[in-house]
Amino acid sequence: MTVSEKEKNRFSRIFKGRGFPEKRNTWNFVFPRQNNFPEKQTVWLSSDLLKMFKNTFQSGFLSILYSLGSKPLQIWDKEVSNGHIKRLHDEDIQSNVLEIVGSNIQSTYITCPADPGATLGIKLPFLVVIVKNVKKYFTFEIQVLDDKNVRRRFRASNFQTVTRVKPYICTMPLKLDEGWNQIQLNLADFTRRAYGTNYVETLRVQVHANCRLRRIYFSDRLYSEEELPPEFKLYLPVQQKS
Repeated sequence: MTVSEKEKNRFSRIFKGRGFPEKRNTWNFVFPRQNNFPEKQTVWLSSDLLKMFKNTFQSGFLSILYSLGSKPLQIWDKEVSNGHIKRLHDEDIQSNVLEIVGSNIQSTYITCPADPGATLGIKLPFLVVIVKNVKKYFTFEIQVLDDKNVRRRFRASNFQTVTRVKPYICTMPLKLDEGWNQIQLNLADFTRRAYGTNYVETLRVQVHANCRLRRIYFSDRLYSEEELPPEFKLYLPVQQKS
């Protein structure tokens, strides 16, 4: 796919998270013109795959990871090489979180669902990731299905500087504030602007080193801080004035 220099400049807007608690900027991209990718390259999704949340009533919030749960990775698989994935106490929020650390980000990660032959089947269009910037390389990826029955992947990385759209994957730069961030992704909007198709459902979520996680959840719309249930909020300790 060829993209003009003007489009490349427009397309390289930084993908930015939201800091806590006062920063409420949602992430936004300037996508290039829609591309008609060759039909012969279509990747079809088999209807025989198990959809984890197929029979779940999907409205409001649907959480797939919570660091305070008894088994945070119950529906996840993990891969670790020269690193670790463990729950520990975070001093900034005075609470337990899940830490993913590895010398090679590609070989240390968590992926959901755990069964490689299954999919999430989550139709809620907004994904929210509450993540801490640990000042190391970090990337995560979401695989979705569109109304052309094609699987598309959206990958965000803090070491990438420009956005690139290919038939099956869109890679985007990610900028995080210091400390804890709330990342909001409008998957329906991303799918429409990157590929000119409609979002159907999310198939898989994969989070690589290096980061700390509090929660990953889907929602039917964006909610203000006041609208969020208490268990979906990230409470920072009150700073005492000197």
